[in-house]
Amino acid sequence: MLRYALGRLLGIVPTLLVIVTAAFFVMRLAPGGPFDEEQAIPPEIAANLQAAYGLDQPVLVQYGRYLRGLAHGDLGPSFKYKDYRVAELIARGLPVTLSIGSLALVLALALGVPLGTAAALRHDTALDHSVMTVALAGIAIPGFVLAPVLALFFGVKLGWLPVAGWEPGSIRHMILPVVTLALPFVAYIARLTRGSLLEVLQAPYVRAARAKGLGRSALLRRHALKPMLLPVVSFLGPAAAALLTGSLVVEQVFGLPGAGRYFVQGAINRDYTLVMGMVIFYAALILLLNLAVDLVYGWLDPRIRHG
Repeated sequence: MLRYALGRLLGIVPTLLVIVTAAFFVMRLAPGGPFDEEQAIPPEIAANLQAAYGLDQPVLVQYGRYLRGLAHGDLGPSFKYKDYRVAELIARGLPVTLSIGSLALVLALALGVPLGTAAALRHDTALDHSVMTVALAGIAIPGFVLAPVLALFFGVKLGWLPVAGWEPGSIRHMILPVVTLALPFVAYIARLTRGSLLEVLQAPYVRAARAKGLGRSALLRRHALKPMLLPVVSFLGPAAAALLTGSLVVEQVFGLPGAGRYFVQGAINRDYTLVMGMVIFYAALILLLNLAVDLVYGWLDPRIRHG
């Protein structure tokens, strides 16, 4: 297992290099530039800005300089946020993004697994149909529709919760963003849990344990829990990444000062280094989460041997 983990960690480096290369040249091919303004600036000022940030050099030279800085852990300066390095902006927004994303993931698991388990244990009953109907609705409604609806109902009409802004440590400011992010994943996890448990309950070793008189709770705990969670764990890697990247929309709607908001503003402003820094951050996070999921998967299923 350790050899497998080390091999996967080493494999992340060339994968990131491919992602960095593709993002770098796609950004340069996009129309416009970081210093294109609605009101044209004098040519001599534009030339000075281009020279100050090295944008007057050939693209391959810029690419080589960026890779050298990246090798030393330097993501470069932001073109639009004056006097800020990209690493500083990511560090400012990261606590908000991780807080919202991690809480949404915990909520999705805390609701999705029990709902899916209850639906499977009461298969083809009113409870089962109700859970699956709500799950389909949760999957069908996108976050950019759900967020304004929740803000309008709970924030504007009822006045229970703030609809925008952020106060560190304030639970009230977290509720709407976390619920908006979590609800679609509650639906996905409930459906996966239900389908997996129905399949596990038909396995020969589970039926044999039931025939020996083992109770339902002991049967679930000893024989069905780990196999049931295998599809859920497989889903958690991309789900965790989707929760963090999905916060791009949620942070914009609720006015949160997270890393995703910097990503959106960087793309709008053609802030090359800021967008590149966010791409590298999200790509590394996704790769590490997928590795963690693979390791947990091997722990849940002893038949799997990595390497």
